[in-house]
Amino acid sequence: MSTAASVYAITQSLGEDDAGRVKRLLEGGIKIPAQPRVLEELSKLMLREELDVRLLAKVINQDPGLTALLFKVVANAAYRQHQPFASVDQILHAVGVRQTYNLVQAIALISAGDIRKNRQVYEAFWARSQAIGQLAMLIADERGADCNIFPDQAYLVGIFHDCGVPLLMQRFPSYCAEMKLGIDGSWPDLAEEDRKFNADHCVVGYLVARHWRLPDFICDAIRYHHALAEPGISAAARSMGAMLQLAIEIYHRSLLVPNPEWDRVKADVRAELDISEDDLPEFVDIILDRFSGCS
Repeated sequence: MSTAASVYAITQSLGEDDAGRVKRLLEGGIKIPAQPRVLEELSKLMLREELDVRLLAKVINQDPGLTALLFKVVANAAYRQHQPFASVDQILHAVGVRQTYNLVQAIALISAGDIRKNRQVYEAFWARSQAIGQLAMLIADERGADCNIFPDQAYLVGIFHDCGVPLLMQRFPSYCAEMKLGIDGSWPDLAEEDRKFNADHCVVGYLVARHWRLPDFICDAIRYHHALAEPGISAAARSMGAMLQLAIEIYHRSLLVPNPEWDRVKADVRAELDISEDDLPEFVDIILDRFSGCS
């Protein structure tokens, strides 16, 4: 299915308001990134009944940049029991084929965009996303067993959760300046974004995630991570969204900058992850210590 046909099909699953926004953005020239060739080859191999680890590793190794970043990601303390890794084959065996594929999907998105403009902000955006993805992995390692969320899934959400932002940067020349993206800790306010651009980066991110065929609960976590109490979202999506929001808060704490959204969502996050207010500071310190050890 072509990108245009895929995106059109996905818009049919959106509500009327969201579908209207997406239609206007597409007509205005926003470009949904296509999957890189390596990922397309891997996705075909993943459909086979019998998976050949050597063939999967060979395909991944075709892209040196992707391979290098994969090694960096699996150096995360969430995979401490398997380290050190000597080859992609070893990563596939130790981490798991499906889990490694999820990590490769996330990594591939980083190199799929257009960075001809606002390069500094664009690179800072992906550095932020990677840090949040790494933190989410650690949270999933500590808390994921209780809600059946795994580190590779958490990393996917960390990378994809705000991927609509660089697409809106490309579409609207003033977006970067008006959303103050060059300021540490500053991030788009959804109400202001909607008022100024009649757009929603969460909806755009959801569109990308669906186009890249991520699992439904991950797509929903991307769509609703600013609205954890939204009626009708699955328990898995809510748990994933809570891990993401905690990762974002810990990221802000690591930079010593305030997170303007935390006071609004922290009660929902603590309830979903079963972390009491008294236990939260210690939990955050544990994640920060583990994060500093693998950064």
